[in-house]
Amino acid sequence: MWNVQLFKLNYDDQESLAVKNVIDSGWITMGEKSKEFESKFSTFLQNDVHSTAVTNCTAALHLALLALGIKAEDEVIIPALTFVADINVVRIVGATPVLADCESLENWNMTAATIEKVITPKTKAIILVHFAGYPCKMDEIVALCNKNKIAIIEDCAHAPGAKYKNQSVGTFGDFGCFSFFTNKNLSVGEGGMLTTMNAELDQKVKYFRSHGMTSLTLDRHKGRAITYDVSQPGLNYRIDEIRSALGLVQLEKLTKANERRKLLVEKYIELLEGTNGISIPFMDTKNLKSVYHIFPILLGVGIDRLGIIELMKQDGIQTSIHYPSFRDFTAFSDLNLNEAHIAEDIAKRELTLPLYPTMTFEEVELVVISIKSALGS
Repeated sequence: MWNVQLFKLNYDDQESLAVKNVIDSGWITMGEKSKEFESKFSTFLQNDVHSTAVTNCTAALHLALLALGIKAEDEVIIPALTFVADINVVRIVGATPVLADCESLENWNMTAATIEKVITPKTKAIILVHFAGYPCKMDEIVALCNKNKIAIIEDCAHAPGAKYKNQSVGTFGDFGCFSFFTNKNLSVGEGGMLTTMNAELDQKVKYFRSHGMTSLTLDRHKGRAITYDVSQPGLNYRIDEIRSALGLVQLEKLTKANERRKLLVEKYIELLEGTNGISIPFMDTKNLKSVYHIFPILLGVGIDRLGIIELMKQDGIQTSIHYPSFRDFTAFSDLNLNEAHIAEDIAKRELTLPLYPTMTFEEVELVVISIKSALGS
């Protein structure tokens, strides 16, 4: 159906062999592969990070809020432009979500300035997103949150390997939350990682991840433990060995894959330069290293986005939207969310073009020809 898909897996025989080896081992629930994945992910970020592999990024966000003791009557600041997971987990723990706007039409991330505008005495934490793989300006945000005693949860779903001032995202705040969903830079289907520099918080989330038990099934299987205590109420957010094995292969590929994404984005920018009816955000990359998770553009005011999507679909080009406004969803109609004018404007005009590591420059050219034709129509 598609001449150019929005996303394709960066898979080959290595992933197939990794899965086969796990199945042949006879142990498929969380075990030694998962420990190895956690260890190597920590090393990938920096050696003193504690990593906890979980079922998905939403689970990581939920565990972070639980470990920080966020509860009813607390307020948690989240980006006004983000996926619904961020607002969902805040509501799940009974807290109130408060929206921080994007900095501008050029920088779609929240900043210290947009966060500070919505801080109240009830603010206990922020969840920030490194949108499209471009890091937030973390030094200013960390200083603001330290001053106001506000916990920081980094939603790094778009950003494994991204850096701000040569420091990996996911290591600035109390927690970093990574996604390994199918369309992410590191893809295992479903999976995630929760990172922290704090050993006490790390132990809390590891208890929360597995029913609050003090020993795991693998420990009993290996004879390292006979029974277990339950030290606190917990959940089952464990990853499994198949996904961890896939994660290890994908982690080895990640740096080169991110570098390829950069080249593709540069090609897009070159070919789209001067095109009427669109602008490209995140052109200022001073102090940051992006991992180019998606390639978002902003359509001009008054342009029919659905019409553009349909015309490109007729050309066999798949596109997407990142993200609809929270106000568009029934689940949040009761919240009386605060205004975030820039994010609302972006949500109405954003369009995501195809991007994946195995994409060719010729496919980029096909996408650009299609969107220019659609805009001309």
